[in-house]
Amino acid sequence: MSDSKMEPAVGRKSFAAVAINSASKAGEWIKTKLGGYTTLNLKSSSADLVTEVDKGAETMIRNLIMTHFPDHSFLGEEGVEPGPEASASALRAVLEEEYVWIVDPIDGTTNFVHGFPYFCVSIALAYKGEVILGVVYDPMRDELFIAEKDKGAYVHGKRMQVSRDATLRESLVATGFPPSQDVALPLNMRQLEAVVPKVRNVRSNGSAALHMAYVAAGRLSAYWEVGLNAWDIAAGYLLIHESGGRVTGLKGEPYHLGVRNVAATNGRIHDELLQVLQSAEQAEGPGPGSGSDVRFQV
Repeated sequence: MSDSKMEPAVGRKSFAAVAINSASKAGEWIKTKLGGYTTLNLKSSSADLVTEVDKGAETMIRNLIMTHFPDHSFLGEEGVEPGPEASASALRAVLEEEYVWIVDPIDGTTNFVHGFPYFCVSIALAYKGEVILGVVYDPMRDELFIAEKDKGAYVHGKRMQVSRDATLRESLVATGFPPSQDVALPLNMRQLEAVVPKVRNVRSNGSAALHMAYVAAGRLSAYWEVGLNAWDIAAGYLLIHESGGRVTGLKGEPYHLGVRNVAATNGRIHDELLQVLQSAEQAEGPGPGSGSDVRFQV
């Protein structure tokens, strides 16, 4: 695609400038609300939460983006009903659009609700189904991770590189525990049991986007999780890709916006991690929720 397609200026604002401004403003507002939300509702389960702060932040981001790019499409978590079928339908509805902004206003809402300072704003932009921009902003640490297609990934203005760990044995890895406790969680627990003896240690801090940003920055060597959505992964995918890492589905299929079960690594340990995860899945048969593609969730 041409440079003019990649970086148009509308009102003298580039894609990256608008994404950075939107993430920063929303993140700073979210930070002021820590411990001060007024409504808490359950979505798909007791582990799947939403507050008025999530909704307010998404509205803020949408308004900021649409001010500059009114003809673009917008896919935000809080505008989609809970559950994989609703997520699949919402994604299909925008896949044919030229430009789609994909937003999770608070990735790590459970942490936010409990005052645990590990959550972020995640904003990605896809052009004809391909992610070309990713921004993850951690307001508690004032860390902004950004990647543009073919331009590298940066944090604190410094280019990021994935870790150089060559084996699982020397790697610090992360996972997450899905809110779908009757479907995805059993698979996740089998995977965890298989991975723990193979690695240096495992972390689970509760934000997919931040875990992926940490893989891009070399702070983690790998991250995997089942039952995610496009808004959880899209920005983090580009951060890792532009930092020299690798992101696939759990069967090794190339990343696309429909991937729900994800493995993200420094690349060096990717095949080894997939082998361990696949052995855990095969031990109990594929089971429900083992597919990694949104197309199999309808």
